[in-house]
Amino acid sequence: MPRVPYIEEKDHPELAPLIARIKAERGKVLDLYKVLLHSPAVMEGWLSFFTAIRQKTKLGGRMRELAILRVAILNGADYEYQAHLPVALKEGASAEQIAALEAWQMSSRFDAAERAALAYTDAMTKEIRVSDELFAEVREHFDTQDLVELTATIAGYNLVSRFLEAMQVHHQS
Repeated sequence: MPRVPYIEEKDHPELAPLIARIKAERGKVLDLYKVLLHSPAVMEGWLSFFTAIRQKTKLGGRMRELAILRVAILNGADYEYQAHLPVALKEGASAEQIAALEAWQMSSRFDAAERAALAYTDAMTKEIRVSDELFAEVREHFDTQDLVELTATIAGYNLVSRFLEAMQVHHQS
């Protein structure tokens, strides 16, 4: 159970426009959103930010989802991992790549750009600061827009996993 109760749509008619937007942009109201709805302003900002990350960026979906899954692994955020697993497969990540994410450094399943992005994900998530050497390596594979979008994706999904784990929102079946 989460640390705060879920907001149920039937009990909050004042949230109907926001809930309708969630359904339009995401298909359904996930348990994560049922917690975030306690603060409509935060929910609106969250929805805008993550809709931009997931649906309006140029960064390739496979790269985005590999980074998201790696963040989830590093942070022990099973909800985030389970939610993005089917998305990663749909975006072209192979089952073998996903299985290798835990120890990606020892796997030959990732190309040079993916390896750089995963190293960047690890550094941003575990150390916060990124070395100049690693940034230069990532820069070799991504243009400025992709680099900004990859950075925002990694940072954003660190927010997601930290929120999920702090509020004890667990994966819904």
